[in-house]
Amino acid sequence: MTKLLPSIFLCLPIVATAQPPVMSQQDMQKMMENARKMQECMSRIDQSAVEAMASKAQEVERQIKSLCQAGRRDQAQKRAIEFGREMAANKEMQKMQACGKMMQGMMPQTNLPSEKELKQRHICDGY
Repeated sequence: MTKLLPSIFLCLPIVATAQPPVMSQQDMQKMMENARKMQECMSRIDQSAVEAMASKAQEVERQIKSLCQAGRRDQAQKRAIEFGREMAANKEMQKMQACGKMMQGMMPQTNLPSEKELKQRHICDGY
């Protein structure tokens, strides 16, 4: 996480220059202020909790992959949904999402699948 923040700040000038039309001085100041607020927000997140979430996510991924490879698709899907709900309820994850909202509009958009698209997929289709 601490490596992510400097990378974001290094990319800000690139993002700013890549966005037509050219940003005004006021827009640039607002963007830098939002970046500062986001960094401050991220500094309040418990890094040990983030590391624990990442470790658990890796373990759950191994479990799901194993279930998929054993042909137990329904159990794999159930485990994936269960873990998703667990992550959504996690207080540190909620803090990270709130901090991430500060970056909306500052970074390029990603093409993440919609909720409808996710429901049409099965977790095992990726393994």
